[in-house]
Amino acid sequence: MPGRPLTKKKTPTMDKALQTMIDNMPDKTGKSLDDWKSLLKQKSFTKHSEAVNFLKKEHQVTHGFANTIVTLSKEENTPPADLVKNQYKGKEDLMPIYKKLLSIVESFGEDVTISPKKASVSVIRKKQFALIQPSTKTRIDLGLKIKDKPTTDRLENSGPFGSMCTHRVKLSEVSQIDGELRDWLKEAYLKAE
Repeated sequence: MPGRPLTKKKTPTMDKALQTMIDNMPDKTGKSLDDWKSLLKQKSFTKHSEAVNFLKKEHQVTHGFANTIVTLSKEENTPPADLVKNQYKGKEDLMPIYKKLLSIVESFGEDVTISPKKASVSVIRKKQFALIQPSTKTRIDLGLKIKDKPTTDRLENSGPFGSMCTHRVKLSEVSQIDGELRDWLKEAYLKAE
């Protein structure tokens, strides 16, 4: 809902799965989450992938654990609201589009998780089904994951999103968030089971 503070919604299942992963970390990786966070604080990685690769190559941590460790280390340092605020610095005119997209996906159900990253916001059910990224000062790229859906002039191929999404819609004004776009978002949500 517009005006509501940005918070991450997590389902009990997602919380439980994450907690199980954290609990298993010492046995599976040789260190606790706090130990890994301390190790990463000693390094100065500029990119998420650099930290993940470091954990994988130097410490033989599997990709899933490495990604979780790096993500949780960053989340502790930057509140989600600040991540979004930083994305829209100098792009404030795009914020109404972002807020409208959020209100739509949040209306789909309690199982939607909003997960801000440094450059984009992932929208997740059981899997990521949408990605919201302010790509330029005048355009948001909305990535959608709708397998086997043909592309159109408006529903383009994923472009810079690569395999994270199957399609991309370019948005430069709120009026472009119409019934067709809502249907695509809903379809992506329903397929993210």
